[in-house]
Amino acid sequence: MTLLNVERIKLFSTRSPYWCVALILIIGVGVSILFGATASDSSITLSNSQFWANLGMMVAMVMAALAITTEYRFGTIRNSVLAVPKRGSVLAAKTIVVALISAVMGLITSIIAYYLVLTIGGNHNGQMDISTSGDWRVLLGNTVIFALAAVIAVAVGTLVRQSAGAIAILLLWPLLVESIIGAFGKTGRNISEWLPFSAGSRFTQAANPQIEGEDLVSTSAPNWWQGLVVFALTALVLWIIALVVLKRRDA
Repeated sequence: MTLLNVERIKLFSTRSPYWCVALILIIGVGVSILFGATASDSSITLSNSQFWANLGMMVAMVMAALAITTEYRFGTIRNSVLAVPKRGSVLAAKTIVVALISAVMGLITSIIAYYLVLTIGGNHNGQMDISTSGDWRVLLGNTVIFALAAVIAVAVGTLVRQSAGAIAILLLWPLLVESIIGAFGKTGRNISEWLPFSAGSRFTQAANPQIEGEDLVSTSAPNWWQGLVVFALTALVLWIIALVVLKRRDA
Protein backbone atom coordinates (compact mmCIF):
# COMPACT_ATOMS: atom_id res chain seq x y z
CA MET A 1 0.00 0.00 0.00
CA THR A 2 2.90 2.36 0.72
CA LEU A 3 4.27 1.90 -2.77
CA LEU A 4 0.82 2.51 -4.28
CA ASN A 5 0.53 5.75 -2.31
CA VAL A 6 3.97 6.81 -3.47
CA GLU A 7 3.02 6.22 -7.10
CA ARG A 8 -0.24 8.08 -6.63
CA ILE A 9 1.57 11.07 -5.13
CA LYS A 10 4.16 11.05 -7.92
CA LEU A 11 1.47 10.86 -10.58
CA PHE A 12 -0.51 13.80 -9.24
CA SER A 13 2.60 15.89 -8.62
CA THR A 14 2.41 16.81 -12.31
CA ARG A 15 -0.36 18.61 -14.20
CA SER A 16 -0.88 16.00 -16.90
CA PRO A 17 -3.26 13.68 -14.98
CA TYR A 18 -5.48 16.60 -13.97
CA TRP A 19 -5.69 17.80 -17.56
CA CYS A 20 -6.31 14.28 -18.87
CA VAL A 21 -9.05 13.52 -16.33
CA ALA A 22 -10.74 16.83 -17.11
CA LEU A 23 -10.41 16.23 -20.86
CA ILE A 24 -12.00 12.78 -20.61
CA LEU A 25 -15.01 14.31 -18.83
CA ILE A 26 -15.21 17.17 -21.33
CA ILE A 27 -15.11 14.74 -24.26
CA GLY A 28 -17.77 12.51 -22.71
CA VAL A 29 -20.10 15.39 -21.87
CA GLY A 30 -19.51 17.35 -25.08
CA VAL A 31 -19.90 14.44 -27.48
CA SER A 32 -22.98 13.16 -25.63
CA ILE A 33 -24.74 16.52 -25.65
CA LEU A 34 -23.98 17.02 -29.34
CA PHE A 35 -25.06 13.49 -30.23
CA GLY A 36 -28.25 13.62 -28.19
CA ALA A 37 -29.23 16.95 -29.73
CA THR A 38 -28.52 16.13 -33.37
CA ALA A 39 -28.96 12.37 -33.88
CA SER A 40 -32.08 10.89 -35.40
CA ASP A 41 -34.49 8.93 -33.22
CA SER A 42 -33.32 5.60 -34.65
CA SER A 43 -29.71 6.45 -33.81
CA ILE A 44 -30.38 7.12 -30.13
CA THR A 45 -29.34 3.73 -28.79
CA LEU A 46 -27.52 2.46 -25.71
CA SER A 47 -24.48 1.51 -27.76
CA ASN A 48 -24.32 4.86 -29.55
CA SER A 49 -24.52 6.72 -26.24
CA GLN A 50 -20.93 5.56 -25.69
CA PHE A 51 -19.75 7.16 -28.92
CA TRP A 52 -17.27 9.26 -26.91
CA ALA A 53 -15.35 6.26 -25.58
CA ASN A 54 -12.68 5.77 -28.26
CA LEU A 55 -11.48 9.34 -27.99
CA GLY A 56 -11.68 9.22 -24.20
CA MET A 57 -9.61 6.03 -24.16
CA MET A 58 -6.90 7.77 -26.19
CA VAL A 59 -6.64 10.46 -23.53
CA ALA A 60 -6.49 7.82 -20.78
CA MET A 61 -3.62 6.11 -22.59
CA VAL A 62 -1.76 9.39 -22.91
CA MET A 63 -2.10 9.90 -19.15
CA ALA A 64 -0.87 6.37 -18.44
CA ALA A 65 2.10 6.67 -20.80
CA LEU A 66 3.14 10.01 -19.31
CA ALA A 67 3.09 8.43 -15.85
CA ILE A 68 6.22 6.44 -16.78
CA THR A 69 7.85 8.51 -19.54
CA THR A 70 7.87 11.63 -17.34
CA GLU A 71 9.97 9.73 -14.82
CA TYR A 72 12.51 8.91 -17.50
CA ARG A 73 12.47 12.50 -18.71
CA PHE A 74 13.31 13.97 -15.30
CA GLY A 75 15.40 11.04 -14.09
CA THR A 76 13.21 10.24 -11.10
CA ILE A 77 12.97 6.63 -12.20
CA ARG A 78 16.49 6.14 -10.83
CA ASN A 79 15.36 7.20 -7.37
CA SER A 80 12.40 4.83 -7.62
CA VAL A 81 14.48 1.76 -8.45
CA LEU A 82 17.12 2.67 -5.86
CA ALA A 83 14.46 2.98 -3.16
CA VAL A 84 12.73 -0.22 -4.28
CA PRO A 85 15.28 -2.65 -5.77
CA LYS A 86 12.50 -4.94 -6.99
CA ARG A 87 11.70 -3.11 -10.22
CA GLY A 88 8.70 -5.31 -10.84
CA SER A 89 7.04 -3.88 -7.74
CA VAL A 90 7.59 -0.33 -8.98
CA LEU A 91 6.12 -1.07 -12.40
CA ALA A 92 3.22 -3.04 -10.91
CA ALA A 93 2.33 -0.24 -8.48
CA LYS A 94 2.44 2.39 -11.19
CA THR A 95 0.33 0.22 -13.48
CA ILE A 96 -2.27 -0.44 -10.79
CA VAL A 97 -2.61 3.27 -9.97
CA VAL A 98 -3.11 4.45 -13.56
CA ALA A 99 -5.33 1.48 -14.42
CA LEU A 100 -7.61 2.21 -11.45
CA ILE A 101 -7.84 5.90 -12.33
CA SER A 102 -8.58 5.08 -15.97
CA ALA A 103 -11.22 2.52 -14.95
CA VAL A 104 -12.95 4.99 -12.65
CA MET A 105 -12.96 7.64 -15.37
CA GLY A 106 -14.34 5.13 -17.86
CA LEU A 107 -17.12 4.18 -15.43
CA ILE A 108 -18.11 7.70 -14.39
CA THR A 109 -18.05 9.16 -17.88
CA SER A 110 -19.97 6.23 -19.36
CA ILE A 111 -22.81 6.73 -16.88
CA ILE A 112 -22.84 10.50 -17.39
CA ALA A 113 -22.86 10.06 -21.17
CA TYR A 114 -25.73 7.59 -21.00
CA TYR A 115 -27.96 9.87 -18.94
CA LEU A 116 -27.13 12.91 -21.04
CA VAL A 117 -28.11 11.12 -24.26
CA LEU A 118 -31.20 9.65 -22.58
CA THR A 119 -32.30 13.05 -21.26
CA ILE A 120 -31.62 15.04 -24.43
CA GLY A 121 -32.40 12.47 -27.12
CA GLY A 122 -35.13 10.48 -25.37
CA ASN A 123 -35.83 6.74 -25.26
CA HIS A 124 -37.47 5.85 -28.56
CA ASN A 125 -38.91 2.34 -28.73
CA GLY A 126 -36.95 1.38 -25.61
CA GLN A 127 -33.62 1.64 -27.43
CA MET A 128 -31.98 3.07 -24.30
CA ASP A 129 -33.37 0.46 -21.93
CA ILE A 130 -30.96 -1.55 -19.77
CA SER A 131 -32.60 -4.92 -19.28
CA THR A 132 -30.03 -7.62 -20.11
CA SER A 133 -26.48 -8.52 -19.14
CA GLY A 134 -25.42 -7.42 -22.62
CA ASP A 135 -26.88 -3.97 -21.98
CA TRP A 136 -24.93 -3.68 -18.73
CA ARG A 137 -21.78 -4.77 -20.57
CA VAL A 138 -22.26 -2.01 -23.14
CA LEU A 139 -22.82 0.60 -20.41
CA LEU A 140 -20.07 -0.48 -17.99
CA GLY A 141 -17.64 -2.20 -20.35
CA ASN A 142 -15.48 0.90 -20.75
CA THR A 143 -14.41 0.42 -17.14
CA VAL A 144 -12.53 -2.73 -18.16
CA ILE A 145 -11.37 -1.44 -21.56
CA PHE A 146 -9.95 1.78 -20.10
CA ALA A 147 -8.04 -0.16 -17.43
CA LEU A 148 -6.52 -2.55 -19.97
CA ALA A 149 -5.68 0.34 -22.30
CA ALA A 150 -3.80 1.98 -19.42
CA VAL A 151 -1.79 -1.22 -18.91
CA ILE A 152 -0.86 -1.21 -22.60
CA ALA A 153 0.14 2.46 -22.37
CA VAL A 154 2.38 1.92 -19.34
CA ALA A 155 4.07 -1.00 -21.11
CA VAL A 156 4.66 1.01 -24.28
CA GLY A 157 5.93 3.98 -22.25
CA THR A 158 8.35 1.71 -20.38
CA LEU A 159 9.69 0.27 -23.62
CA VAL A 160 9.97 3.54 -25.54
CA ARG A 161 10.84 5.85 -22.60
CA GLN A 162 10.16 9.02 -24.59
CA SER A 163 6.77 10.72 -24.25
CA ALA A 164 6.40 11.78 -27.87
CA GLY A 165 7.35 8.36 -29.23
CA ALA A 166 5.12 6.44 -26.83
CA ILE A 167 2.12 8.70 -27.45
CA ALA A 168 2.61 8.50 -31.22
CA ILE A 169 2.60 4.69 -31.12
CA LEU A 170 -0.45 4.54 -28.86
CA LEU A 171 -2.47 6.95 -31.01
CA LEU A 172 -1.36 5.93 -34.48
CA TRP A 173 -1.75 2.18 -34.00
CA PRO A 174 -5.55 2.11 -33.51
CA LEU A 175 -6.25 5.15 -35.66
CA LEU A 176 -3.97 4.41 -38.58
CA VAL A 177 -2.32 0.98 -38.59
CA GLU A 178 -5.39 -1.14 -37.86
CA SER A 179 -7.44 0.93 -40.33
CA ILE A 180 -4.86 0.54 -43.08
CA ILE A 181 -4.70 -3.23 -42.63
CA GLY A 182 -8.49 -3.37 -42.81
CA ALA A 183 -8.43 -1.59 -46.16
CA PHE A 184 -6.78 -4.55 -47.94
CA GLY A 185 -9.91 -6.41 -49.01
CA LYS A 186 -11.64 -9.21 -47.15
CA THR A 187 -8.38 -10.72 -45.88
CA GLY A 188 -7.29 -7.38 -44.48
CA ARG A 189 -10.66 -6.89 -42.78
CA ASN A 190 -10.51 -10.35 -41.25
CA ILE A 191 -7.04 -9.64 -39.86
CA SER A 192 -7.86 -6.15 -38.61
CA GLU A 193 -10.90 -7.41 -36.69
CA TRP A 194 -8.55 -9.48 -34.51
CA LEU A 195 -6.02 -6.73 -33.88
CA PRO A 196 -6.04 -5.48 -30.27
CA PHE A 197 -8.10 -2.30 -30.39
CA SER A 198 -10.56 -3.49 -33.01
CA ALA A 199 -11.08 -6.70 -31.07
CA GLY A 200 -11.36 -4.86 -27.76
CA SER A 201 -14.07 -2.60 -29.14
CA ARG A 202 -16.30 -5.66 -29.59
CA PHE A 203 -16.59 -5.93 -25.81
CA THR A 204 -18.62 -2.74 -25.60
CA GLN A 205 -20.78 -3.34 -28.66
CA ALA A 206 -24.39 -4.38 -28.35
CA ALA A 207 -25.32 -7.92 -29.29
CA ASN A 208 -26.99 -7.78 -32.69
CA PRO A 209 -28.38 -10.86 -34.45
CA GLN A 210 -27.02 -9.63 -37.77
CA ILE A 211 -23.57 -8.99 -36.32
CA GLU A 212 -23.49 -12.18 -34.27
CA GLY A 213 -24.63 -14.29 -37.19
CA GLU A 214 -24.22 -13.56 -40.85
CA ASP A 215 -21.80 -10.64 -40.52
CA LEU A 216 -19.54 -12.47 -38.08
CA VAL A 217 -19.30 -15.48 -40.36
CA SER A 218 -18.41 -13.36 -43.36
CA THR A 219 -15.72 -11.30 -41.65
CA SER A 220 -14.48 -13.82 -39.05
CA ALA A 221 -14.74 -11.08 -36.43
CA PRO A 222 -14.50 -11.97 -32.73
CA ASN A 223 -17.53 -11.87 -30.51
CA TRP A 224 -17.51 -9.75 -27.34
CA TRP A 225 -15.69 -12.18 -25.04
CA GLN A 226 -13.13 -13.16 -27.67
CA GLY A 227 -12.42 -9.48 -28.27
CA LEU A 228 -11.88 -8.96 -24.55
CA VAL A 229 -9.49 -11.91 -24.38
CA VAL A 230 -7.45 -10.57 -27.30
CA PHE A 231 -7.22 -7.11 -25.71
CA ALA A 232 -6.38 -8.49 -22.26
CA LEU A 233 -3.71 -10.84 -23.62
CA THR A 234 -2.16 -7.98 -25.57
CA ALA A 235 -1.96 -5.91 -22.39
CA LEU A 236 -0.49 -8.83 -20.43
CA VAL A 237 2.14 -9.74 -23.03
CA LEU A 238 3.26 -6.14 -23.52
CA TRP A 239 3.46 -5.60 -19.77
CA ILE A 240 5.58 -8.72 -19.26
CA ILE A 241 7.93 -7.64 -22.06
CA ALA A 242 8.19 -4.18 -20.47
CA LEU A 243 8.98 -5.76 -17.11
CA VAL A 244 11.74 -7.92 -18.58
CA VAL A 245 13.26 -4.93 -20.38
CA LEU A 246 13.01 -2.76 -17.27
CA LYS A 247 14.90 -5.33 -15.22
CA ARG A 248 17.65 -5.82 -17.80
CA ARG A 249 18.56 -2.29 -18.85
CA ASP A 250 19.79 0.71 -16.90
CA ALA A 251 17.15 3.01 -15.48
